[in-house]
Amino acid sequence: MSISISFIRIVFMCLTVLLTGTYLYSTAPFFSAPISGLIGLGIGLGLSFAFISVDRFVRRFNLRAFIIALMGLFVGYLMGQAVILIVDAALQPAPEITQPLNAAILLFNTYLGMIFTARASESLYVCIPFVKLTPTTNKKKDIIIDSSILTDARIIDLAASGLLDQTLIMPRFIVNTLYEMDDDADESQRNRAHRSLEVLKKLEALPQLKLRYSDVDIPEAKDNVNKVLRLARLIDANILTADINRIQQSSVEGVTVINIHSLSNALKPMMQTGETINIKVQRYGKEPRQGVGYLEDGTMVVINGGGNFIGETIEVHVLSVKHTSSGRMIFSNAVEEGAEGHKPVTSASSSPRDYFLV
Repeated sequence: MSISISFIRIVFMCLTVLLTGTYLYSTAPFFSAPISGLIGLGIGLGLSFAFISVDRFVRRFNLRAFIIALMGLFVGYLMGQAVILIVDAALQPAPEITQPLNAAILLFNTYLGMIFTARASESLYVCIPFVKLTPTTNKKKDIIIDSSILTDARIIDLAASGLLDQTLIMPRFIVNTLYEMDDDADESQRNRAHRSLEVLKKLEALPQLKLRYSDVDIPEAKDNVNKVLRLARLIDANILTADINRIQQSSVEGVTVINIHSLSNALKPMMQTGETINIKVQRYGKEPRQGVGYLEDGTMVVINGGGNFIGETIEVHVLSVKHTSSGRMIFSNAVEEGAEGHKPVTSASSSPRDYFLV
């Protein structure tokens, strides 16, 4: 791709030098041919480098932004022509000010048309149903983040990992609600809104994250939850949330929801039966001589025979791994220190069947 672009630039520079040299020789015949060629070479190279500099500036924009700008330019031109006709018919300005007035009206309206089209590109096809400014070949969907995800600081690490390569969309109505809560007299809501705004600022500071704001509002929706769901259906996007209750509602609405808690549980390390791990026993369990510890990711480990080692780090054998609605639970036997072959500690008052009563 870079070789093709370099070839196009070289051909363009040669054509620019040739055209400027020919034009200069034809319009200024009193110069000699070598002088005309040198002047044309300098002017052509200067124009070529200027155009390539513009190309390096606009390469940050995609084709979608270019099409939006063209549509805005066309809409602004039509709007400017309509305003010019109204001004000429109503005011009948003098001929000496007609041309500059018309130019000012056209420039102003084309600017407004491009700005409005760029800001309303997501909801443009609502007004014009057959126009939808989204790429048809790109199967990746944008991700809308709701207010609950901003209360979970893990979204910063998730975004910094590069896993969210899609564009994250932050609805503007959620930001406005957070600012209103930040000014509220309720201290708990004010603290929650303040933490959410801090997380949002950290997401904005991530250079590799594509975070953009959506000005689309759903006035007929009663609350922000329904607004987010309606917005996801409107722009065909997914939702990233930390609200567990959102999953059932999304299944009715037909929207894909990515729950950060489910994602965290799915990424927890798996333990195999018979595996040996070292863990600190932190408290007593529900059964006699039973202890409870936690892995670094928060997974609970129930240790049979670990009640005698509270506060100590011991070696345990994994018996089984149970999946629950709140995550994983690991059931294990403590290894008796000094026992031959590292035999697990057994209890006459309990059996493996009792582990699953916890």
